[in-house]
Amino acid sequence: MTHPVTTAGQPRPDCPPYDVTVTRAGQPLPDGSPYDVTVIGAGVVGTAIARELARYRVRTALVEASDDIGNGTSKANTAILHTGFDAVSGSLEARLVREGQRRLARYAAETGIPVERVGALLVAWDEEQLEALPALLAKAEANGYHAARLLDAGRLAALEPHLGPGALGALEIPDESVICPWTTPLAFATQALRAGVHLHLDCRVTDIDSGTDVHTLTTSRGPLRTRQLINAAGLYADEIDRQLGNDVFTVTPRRGQLIVFDKLARDLVHHILLPVPTAAGKGVLVAPTVFGNVLLGPTAEDLDDKSATESTGDAIALLREKGRRILPRLIEEEVTAVYAGLRAATGQEDYRIKEYPDRRYVAVGGIRSTGLTASMAIAAHVTALLARTGIDLGAPQELAPLTMPSLGERAERPYADAALIARDPAYGTVVCHCERVTAGEIRDALHCVLPARSAEGLARRTRAGNGRCQGFYCGAGLRALIEGARS
Repeated sequence: MTHPVTTAGQPRPDCPPYDVTVTRAGQPLPDGSPYDVTVIGAGVVGTAIARELARYRVRTALVEASDDIGNGTSKANTAILHTGFDAVSGSLEARLVREGQRRLARYAAETGIPVERVGALLVAWDEEQLEALPALLAKAEANGYHAARLLDAGRLAALEPHLGPGALGALEIPDESVICPWTTPLAFATQALRAGVHLHLDCRVTDIDSGTDVHTLTTSRGPLRTRQLINAAGLYADEIDRQLGNDVFTVTPRRGQLIVFDKLARDLVHHILLPVPTAAGKGVLVAPTVFGNVLLGPTAEDLDDKSATESTGDAIALLREKGRRILPRLIEEEVTAVYAGLRAATGQEDYRIKEYPDRRYVAVGGIRSTGLTASMAIAAHVTALLARTGIDLGAPQELAPLTMPSLGERAERPYADAALIARDPAYGTVVCHCERVTAGEIRDALHCVLPARSAEGLARRTRAGNGRCQGFYCGAGLRALIEGARS
């Protein structure tokens, strides 16, 4: 397929078209020579790895079980760009989060991925938590983060006047940020595809036969052959790993349910409000989003079902109870949506990334809530490990620059850009009034390098349908546009 490049929602006729290979259900997989490398899983980590491999002269495939990239854990998280201040000191995760934060912050600035540096406050609500803050400060410094500082109750109240009563102090982490979790993997995948990586959607791997030189993947769409294999399958990484003859980690899906509050609640909170962490996770937080909403969550529920992404009444009640203590006025605001995501917990305090040179294979497992932040550093690390499996990657090349459509609430959106509208009135025609998404943006999302094929995919590319009415008014029209683009 050939698609025009788009930037900030605007077609770029001055740029050359790019031939990209994306196959879906009902289309044959390539039946030629084996790929040099195949990446299983097109979440934020898998797409980051594919983008990194696109810099080298290797024939690469990205295989995804669902019908879109970023369709699992990557679409349903707290969207925080972490500093890594509280990672396990000396761990691989600590290093990759620290490095990944720098890489992704720079990449976001280059490509237009929305990021807001709002800072975080770890709030102590009792004496035990207050006494734990100096140790967390020392941990941050051991992890190479030296901007953290302790705040007393008075300073905390000045920074967050709507906090509930009883807050005794906080640890401030001024460089914690919020980021768009949807644009990030889409940017990675777009650059990878433009550079020649093949993407095969609706392509679930069910078995792997490893020969002397080639792995043959049995997929839901037929066989696929590859010389090297990277397992970035997220929740299913342990199952893929066992198909390669290993039994070193087990993924337990940890469900995190969240509440999204209306944009009118945004002025109630200025920072990411974190609890003092426990062994079960970072706990329930309150955070602004780059879309202008406020998040409350997540829960941390260990389950057996890797598809259990439904929300429950008990969990929502629990979140509201916790939120009432953190930010009482928030609970009085209108709820826009609730959602749930599953994290890949392994019971270990570190990522499970390991190369197997004799099998021409790299496992990338146990990538938890920090995976978005660490994604680009994980990709560089995995590529270095891949080189140890015997493949000659050659010298890296620079990828063509990319600018993504602007989804952030604080950026100038197309509906408010008079010069853009003068050039193309479609950017002045609002289709989704809640999120102020225009016909021009929807057109671009349906005809870009990796076009939306569903209402959910369109929402992640444009915000259309994600607002207060949740698509009640615009949903039918959006679905008609999607069907028209697919026909």
